[in-house]
Amino acid sequence: MAKMLKITLTKSVIGSNPKQRAVIKALGLKKMHHSVELADTPATRGAVAKVTHLVTVEEL
Repeated sequence: MAKMLKITLTKSVIGSNPKQRAVIKALGLKKMHHSVELADTPATRGAVAKVTHLVTVEEL
């Protein structure tokens, strides 16, 4: 398993429900095509699983 994940917001949060918007905010994503690098933990993987249709994930 990789040590870090690069998570990029690829689709807009317009039209998504408030819980999904909260997950995007908690991941640290702000705008379209904004990327963050986070540790590969079960909590991060779970958050990404909630919004897989909005983000792209790369293992570093």
